[in-house]
Amino acid sequence: MRRTGTVQRAHGNAVVRVLLFVILLAIAAAVAWGGIGYVHFTRTPLAVSSAGQTLEIAKGEGFKGIVAQLRAEQLSDAPLLLWRALAWRLGVASKLHAGEYALAPGMTPTVLLENMAAGRVLHRRVTLVDGWTFAQVRQALQKAPKLAHDIARLSDADVMAKLGSAGQSPEGEFMPDTYDYVLGMSDLDVLARAHKAMRVFLAQEWSQRDTAIWPQQPYQALILASLVEKETAVPAERPEIAGVFERRLKIGMKLETDPSVIFGMGATYAGRIHKVDLQTDTPYNTYTRYGLPPTPIALPSRAAIHAVLHPAQGDALYFVAKGDGTHVFSATLAEQNTAVKKYILGKKNQ
Repeated sequence: MRRTGTVQRAHGNAVVRVLLFVILLAIAAAVAWGGIGYVHFTRTPLAVSSAGQTLEIAKGEGFKGIVAQLRAEQLSDAPLLLWRALAWRLGVASKLHAGEYALAPGMTPTVLLENMAAGRVLHRRVTLVDGWTFAQVRQALQKAPKLAHDIARLSDADVMAKLGSAGQSPEGEFMPDTYDYVLGMSDLDVLARAHKAMRVFLAQEWSQRDTAIWPQQPYQALILASLVEKETAVPAERPEIAGVFERRLKIGMKLETDPSVIFGMGATYAGRIHKVDLQTDTPYNTYTRYGLPPTPIALPSRAAIHAVLHPAQGDALYFVAKGDGTHVFSATLAEQNTAVKKYILGKKNQ
């Protein structure tokens, strides 16, 4: 009997050992398979269909929700467990930032999590162009993708009040430039930066101005710069035109600048200016009124502001467009009339 029991125990132990071996083998196989699956997951690109595709992560979204979003947008079908394992290895599970992220074909889960942990959100750009009116600025901001439109329901006066300049016209108050923005920013944020940039630049330029110039206040220089901006797109001519306006203002001569008249016409301007328009009085008609118009008429560039604060010396009081973007400058009315006959009336008769 003892021998039989010993045999049975030995047999039982062998069975246990076999079972343990099978279990351990299964565990090892599962670990190996899981390791292979994990490596495959980290090296397999996300299902990005084309360049320009983005991923938007809402503020406050947790890791589980982010993975669920990736699956919902069919960027990855990997289970949460694999994403958690990768995030744990990278040490980023609790460090992912909200925002908009650029996706690109070939991007792996590792790269995506590293970008999100570093906050490498997508930066977009909007450009405010030299010579634009505030209405055109509004249109550009309205069209800017992923930019919150806080000013859409605000009047111009409300916008300026929000920017801390209540009672100020928005014309000419924003520095023309290209501005970066990210998801979550608004058009008011962009305007605040452009407004500050203009104020800072104008103050710096004003402190270094030619003290003999006609403008006695920075705002007068801003208005004058907007006229120069609209009169020419040729950089070398800006100081020359600024010089003409400077001399006219000093001797009490009307500026007689068409862009200001056009601005004053508003929606009635249909692409051409006529004699009756020059004779119709508005606050911006520099043919009927002396001095500067009440506000800028456009966004002046840095170069235009610098030009009116350092106008070119000379005796020219007139200029006429040649039709190629440049102008002829004249010191006398007789010279001006000759230039008008050549470049304006002469072309009409051709």
